[in-house]
Amino acid sequence: MKDSGEFLTLGTVVLLKGATKKLMITGYCAYDKENEGKMYTYSGCLYPEGIISSNEMALFNHNQIEKVFFNGYTDEEDKEFKAKLVEILKQIQTNQN
Repeated sequence: MKDSGEFLTLGTVVLLKGATKKLMITGYCAYDKENEGKMYTYSGCLYPEGIISSNEMALFNHNQIEKVFFNGYTDEEDKEFKAKLVEILKQIQTNQN
């Protein structure tokens, strides 16, 4: 999650630090089953190829993003969803502590 507690919008195209290929954000709060259920801020797919296989999804955190090339579409529904998501994550963090 960004320091401000906000998420980038679905459809946003980013480049991760040390990467040469862009990713498009396709989801939030993705869990890695192979890494003891670790949660990542975003899931994404290669840009411009898109989702070719569910086995090829990228999982990454906001602090791994080097550059944002394009911000996805946002509206009131998106803003409300992300606000609820932030609240749920705060509740989960409070319950874990």
